[in-house]
Amino acid sequence: MSWRLRVVHSTGFAYNAPVTSSYNEARLTPRSDTRQNVIINRVETIPATRSYRYTDYWGTAVTAFDLHAPHEELEVSGLSVVETEPDAMPSDDELLDWESLHHESVIDRYDEVLSNTGYVPVSRQLGQVAKRLTKGLTPQEAVLAVCQWVHTEMEYVPGTTGVHTSAVEAWKEKKGVCQDYAHLSLVMLRSLGIPSRYVSGYLHPSRSAVIDRTVEGQSHAWVEAWTGGWWGYDPTNDLAISEQHVSVGVGRDYSDVPPLKGIYTGAGAKDLEVKVEITRLA
Repeated sequence: MSWRLRVVHSTGFAYNAPVTSSYNEARLTPRSDTRQNVIINRVETIPATRSYRYTDYWGTAVTAFDLHAPHEELEVSGLSVVETEPDAMPSDDELLDWESLHHESVIDRYDEVLSNTGYVPVSRQLGQVAKRLTKGLTPQEAVLAVCQWVHTEMEYVPGTTGVHTSAVEAWKEKKGVCQDYAHLSLVMLRSLGIPSRYVSGYLHPSRSAVIDRTVEGQSHAWVEAWTGGWWGYDPTNDLAISEQHVSVGVGRDYSDVPPLKGIYTGAGAKDLEVKVEITRLA
């Protein structure tokens, strides 16, 4: 069963003094793929400015804009209407065994999502845990085992980690948010030689969503693994990817898919407000 969702994601900045120029990139446009169909999308700014769109290396739609008139506030809003369906695991005909998954052709093709990064560093301890957890399992079963273990071992506590926290740092506290759950899962999956990537997007909080009722949504993160085909899983909530999930970007880790990033000339920002509203339309 498909859902139709409207997502409004607004980010507001206030500066200590007028900013004379800024250059920005917004990743607020959901993906159109086999699971999602984007019906409407627009990204707007206050003050208004010209923008242009391009698709980045990972296939994420980017809206780029710059401002050269002095401004003390900046608001960036993305509005989208998207039809979503549940994600599907690869068919039995597509599934690979460990030998095939570790073939040099696969390693070469998916090298970038098998490699470690600042957010997803090498961890001998987590690698050993992953190996123990998945002994005797198929690659697809291993993905589920790792994500479910992360869900069980971590405690969801906002504020205990920051946007720059790595998976290993979050693991030391055993507390974090969806970004940390995703990064920790990626450390373990890549240690097993399973190509895996970070997904950013949104999550409607209610499985029994009331039509036309707007609720406070969430920016969210989960993982996708390749075991003969790409498929996703949400370790934060221990859920298969469903109609409630709206994906926006994919990459090696969070640094490839931030909703908004940029540089500016002027004083520092004194206030930042982020708001996500999500409505099930059908």
